[in-house]
Amino acid sequence: MPEGSGGAPGVTMGGVEWFTADGYWCSRLVFQRGLAALYLVAFLGAALQFRPLIGERGMLPVPRYVARVPFRAAPSLFHWRYSDRLFAGCAWAGCAVSAALLAGVDGWLPLGAAMALWLVPWLLYQSVVNVGQTWYSFGWESLLLEVGFLAVFLAGDDVAPPVLVLFLLRWVLFRVEFGAGLIKMRGDACWRSLTCLYYHHETQPMPGPLSWYFHRLPRPLHRVETAANHVTQLAVPFLLFTPQPVATGAACLMAVTQLWLVLSGNFAWLNWLTILLALSAVDFRLLLGDAADPPSPLAAPPVWYEVLVVAVTVLVLALSYRPVRNMLSRRQVMNTSFDALHLVNTYGAFGSVSRVRQEVVIEGTADPVPRQDSVWREYGFKGKPGDPRRRPRQYAPYHLRLDWLMWFAGLSPAYARAWFGPLVERLLEGDRDTLRLLRHCPFPDEPPAYVRARLYRYRFTTWRERRETGAYWERTYVREFLPPTRLDTAGRRGS
Repeated sequence: MPEGSGGAPGVTMGGVEWFTADGYWCSRLVFQRGLAALYLVAFLGAALQFRPLIGERGMLPVPRYVARVPFRAAPSLFHWRYSDRLFAGCAWAGCAVSAALLAGVDGWLPLGAAMALWLVPWLLYQSVVNVGQTWYSFGWESLLLEVGFLAVFLAGDDVAPPVLVLFLLRWVLFRVEFGAGLIKMRGDACWRSLTCLYYHHETQPMPGPLSWYFHRLPRPLHRVETAANHVTQLAVPFLLFTPQPVATGAACLMAVTQLWLVLSGNFAWLNWLTILLALSAVDFRLLLGDAADPPSPLAAPPVWYEVLVVAVTVLVLALSYRPVRNMLSRRQVMNTSFDALHLVNTYGAFGSVSRVRQEVVIEGTADPVPRQDSVWREYGFKGKPGDPRRRPRQYAPYHLRLDWLMWFAGLSPAYARAWFGPLVERLLEGDRDTLRLLRHCPFPDEPPAYVRARLYRYRFTTWRERRETGAYWERTYVREFLPPTRLDTAGRRGS
């Protein structure tokens, strides 16, 4: 556990101050500002994407969901009332509060008020995630909520960060990394043979602008990358709980590994939030010297605050039982919440790696009756592969939820059963909110008469193919995913 450097009175045990760690004042500052930035990104994505996804006329409407799922199973203020206007208000309010926290407004407030301000985005995002259904079912949502809850108890700028909360942040980081390492070793033989990176950069959900180059690295280097990943996830996390400077070295190594993942793909804010967790374990005095010290003497923490932090620590440790049992189980599952508030969760990534990339390509035609010679025009997505000549884009930490789910649809139609039909229906209607999720609509004036979907195999081009064609992808038709489909006279889908 981190130790305070003196100067911040707190609870003493045997004459040694242990409750606060004023030496981590800079670590807390970096962590809080980074977390506020990620909150801002998350709320911005919710505000801009919710209408076609979970709005009143969305593919998976919130009103329909809350009508069948009780409040205790998915606590959310939208159980009380839902409207698109209310959801938009909550999302933009979350943006405003996050921006205020990013600007450091909490540092101007008394301790209790600062904690209340940090509680607001956590409550608002909790309400969003718990009605977000498939669109919000990923590990980084639970991770943001778990970390956001702990951030409430990190105090304001005038009180040193509590040792127990810093320990709990390391405990989250340990479970994120160690859980991911275990699921890899148990889940897919290619991780054990060090060959998964032969495929990963090409088949990951949403490649980034450098993914083509990562994929084309020499295979021996891919094996070194995989082995280094195992060390970072299975051995290094234990060093987080050792004295400084070892813990700082371990945290920095984790941060560098996560930056490598940032460069090689688009994983929303998962990597950035993991980096922030690592930075919370860094003793910046080792790196910056006196510049990492607080600008003014820190106040003594009030008793009520100490009691509250101890109670939260006991709660988190008690709730950790099921995630730890899962992590150690041979039937380990990843990215699962064991309580409705996402207070303590289990994590993991890429327990299995696809060897082949399959993409669903959606097309439309204006012909009133599809013929063999009909012209089918392709819809373009912002992040997922489509046009083989288009270079993959960088979007993370912003999350393109529809693009991400389209990758799952390519794996199996079962992943898209609930929402793909409604998506096609809205394309046939020319729904403006849905079209805003796309990069390109080939029918700008009026919607198509028919829409179809086809499955293609995508692979990264070779160096030679890239020089000759300028294309990043080569694609081959596999089969029909959805036959030509139209709206019937009642406004419903037909074929």
